[in-house]
Amino acid sequence: MKKPILPMVILLMLALLVLALSPLFGMAYIPYTALGQEHEILLNIRIPRVLCAFTAGAMLALSGMSFQALFRNPLATPFTLGVSSGAALGASIFIRLGWAFSFAGISGTSLAAFAGALLSVLLVYGLTRLKGGFSTPTLLLAGIAISFFFSSLILFIQYISGLTHSFRIIHWMMGTFTTADFGKLANLLPFLGIGGLLLAFLHREMNLFMVGEDIAISRGVNVGLVKKLIFLAASLMVGGVVAVCGPIGFVGMMSPHICRLLVGADHRYLTPASLLFGGLFLALCDTLSRTLIAPAEIPVGIITALLGGPFFIWLLLNRKSNLEL
Repeated sequence: MKKPILPMVILLMLALLVLALSPLFGMAYIPYTALGQEHEILLNIRIPRVLCAFTAGAMLALSGMSFQALFRNPLATPFTLGVSSGAALGASIFIRLGWAFSFAGISGTSLAAFAGALLSVLLVYGLTRLKGGFSTPTLLLAGIAISFFFSSLILFIQYISGLTHSFRIIHWMMGTFTTADFGKLANLLPFLGIGGLLLAFLHREMNLFMVGEDIAISRGVNVGLVKKLIFLAASLMVGGVVAVCGPIGFVGMMSPHICRLLVGADHRYLTPASLLFGGLFLALCDTLSRTLIAPAEIPVGIITALLGGPFFIWLLLNRKSNLEL
């Protein structure tokens, strides 16, 4: 098999270009040579924001790639198993109660969101184990059930909330990097490091999963353990992103699929390609969110949804004969 060196190099160069140029654009163009207040804006607001967007995009893309391998379905997303709904529920409860505190530099909203994401992971895992084993269909159905249940609770909380709390909940659920800083970047990096390394070590197993679980078993793969590791790694990354930035959809579905067209389906190359493409894609979307209607700002989740909706339809129509549940 020919190694996709050229596409990987192009993706790396594009990622570096986006990281270098995106901080320059916003309400006004600010060059790296700026001084005074503009220099402070560039250094303390725009650069950490771009880095946060790149890191979050990489995490969402890796999570989507792993879930698509686990379920053998290109329509699987990082939010398939209800982690996003759990995080949104945690944040909604925190906002509705009107609490305001931080711990170790992490906002209470982020802590509540991550607690909700962990609750969702535990419930999905527990329901799957109650059924016996750790089968993929049971995992999927448990995730969908938890997601719908938590979504209904979020709607109930919005209904009983006042105008201010309802607006804050809706705004948070749109996904944004408005409050991104180096502290939030530091909160994201451990999740990317742990989850990304774990998935990188499991590239062979994910390749076999794409062929079929029976083939993986025949090659000596401990299917149950690998499923749990993929589920844990992807869920931790998704929970970390949603806790810090809010739910940002479609990045995890689009990025791995586009990368398969560029570098093929081998996860040795698909993993780093998804990391690079997801990062540069979300960083570009965040740049658009800051500049399209400046000085106002569009939540980045709206930008990704506007791009992801048509892509989802295209993918559905072009792969309809190959989709599996």
